[in-house]
Amino acid sequence: MSVALDPHGTPRARAKADRRRALLEAAARLFAKRGFDRVSMEDLGSAVGVSGPAVYRHFPGKQSVLAVLLTDVSQDLFDGGSRVTSELLDAPATLRALISFHVAFALANADVFRVQDRDLERLDLPDQRRVRSLQRSYIALWVGVLVRLDADADAAGLHVKVHATFGMINSTPHSGRSASTGEILEAMAWAGLRA
Repeated sequence: MSVALDPHGTPRARAKADRRRALLEAAARLFAKRGFDRVSMEDLGSAVGVSGPAVYRHFPGKQSVLAVLLTDVSQDLFDGGSRVTSELLDAPATLRALISFHVAFALANADVFRVQDRDLERLDLPDQRRVRSLQRSYIALWVGVLVRLDADADAAGLHVKVHATFGMINSTPHSGRSASTGEILEAMAWAGLRA
């Protein structure tokens, strides 16, 4: 009997995956602070303790780093939202869970949200399309839950509510945070979506 090997199972593969993850975290932090154009591959390498040329073992260029960063965050949002909507049957509970998920995600990924706001258009067109497609799919999950709450609601109006909610939650990186930030955002999102 043959056993499939986990490609991330070797110490070398795990170290490579960890370095790649560290590079993406450094990119989010540096791009958020300085902007995409003001960060070099050397800066990214230095942030994780390697030379600039070593970064090329993980990414073919800075554009690729940005593409992975923004595509991954959009994919993670869609995957998380999909899990939430598939786990709960009650529409109000599902909406509350979606709100909680998105607030927690935005607070944990504040740098990436800032990068997306400022540098999404720096992506090559195919990468922009991929990110936008994932975002539309994520929005559709929310609209689907809102339709379950009010089948007679205007679809365009529901899209406006979802976009406005995201705008409020996603602007959190630009404002201060306190221990109650998540709680405040969740209450405001619930009130806005149910208005």
